[in-house]
Amino acid sequence: MKLVHLQVACAENRVIGRDGRLPWRIPEDYQHFLSQTAGQIVILGRVCFESWTRAELDGRRPIVLTRNRSLARDGVRVVDSLPAALALAETLPGEIHVCGGERIYAETLALGRPLRLHLTLVHAQVEGDTRFPEWRHLRWRELSRQESADANFRYTFYVLETL
Repeated sequence: MKLVHLQVACAENRVIGRDGRLPWRIPEDYQHFLSQTAGQIVILGRVCFESWTRAELDGRRPIVLTRNRSLARDGVRVVDSLPAALALAETLPGEIHVCGGERIYAETLALGRPLRLHLTLVHAQVEGDTRFPEWRHLRWRELSRQESADANFRYTFYVLETL
């Protein structure tokens, strides 16, 4: 069974989105995300998939959780559940990266299987309509931490692994 990686950037108040988009623009975080997921399997919901740019899809193997089968095309696989997405991902080469949204993150955290969380924690309270589920109650081991900032935000890149 492959290790499942969760890729998320969230604010201190767990906000991850507003109106189907990220509520910030942090170029360093964006580049970090691209490098982490390059050439890998990415599992994401329809809203996340539809907001992705060509660069975000380039070289990645997307598995989209939706009932809308019309999204299946040129290497984009469509399934209707997280268990189906993970079963399909196990058959493909590469690491499994869960990239959102809120419901898919919640289902993944509830699986009880080993997880590695790649978290960019934005040190701010941000308004939004989508949140990352509470993760702090789970037992995590910190693998790495890197503090950073840009003109608008301070943030920390964490890599955490479930115990």
